[in-house]
Amino acid sequence: MSSEPTPVLLTTDRLHLAMLPSDAAGRVLAYHQVNEEHLGPVSPARPPTFFTLMYWRTRLAQDREDFRHDVGLRLFLLPRDQPLTAAPVIGTVSFTHIRRGPVQACELGYGLDFRYQGKGLMTEALRAACTYGFNAMGLHRIQANHLPENLSSASVLRRLGFVVEGYARDYLLINGHWRDHILTSLVAPSEPGDPVSS
Repeated sequence: MSSEPTPVLLTTDRLHLAMLPSDAAGRVLAYHQVNEEHLGPVSPARPPTFFTLMYWRTRLAQDREDFRHDVGLRLFLLPRDQPLTAAPVIGTVSFTHIRRGPVQACELGYGLDFRYQGKGLMTEALRAACTYGFNAMGLHRIQANHLPENLSSASVLRRLGFVVEGYARDYLLINGHWRDHILTSLVAPSEPGDPVSS
């Protein structure tokens, strides 16, 4: 990470949430490899090159362009007690499909290494990311969708104040099947600068 400073770095009690440069591709690939069975069943189809260093070098470079053009933000979760340049990737948080104008909204995606579940880390990370989205990015609405059976994801979103807004049939193609999703959203606090609910 010494070659490129991160455009976004958020710090919580236990985590750094950072954009990573292309030379961190090995750490990102390692995260996806170890979590292939854990995240694969809830993820849309991935390109054939997904589990390669070249893919992640290119993807990380594209992430910076997406952020520069205000269309997306991908942050990686790193343990705070380790140096940024060497800490393993243990999760991701992303804002995609950013819309401006009268909408000011985005889609939220996230994933956590199965070995770190049950510690409240995703709630901690999402609270910081959503607060940044509202305060620094000027978003008004963050939308998050999950499979009906994904109770842990539903619990995290509920804890942060996301409200269920609907049920979408055949919403997303996952593992060759169109899957229903629960639609939720969180809107910006009425007072600018307020943190996302605890």
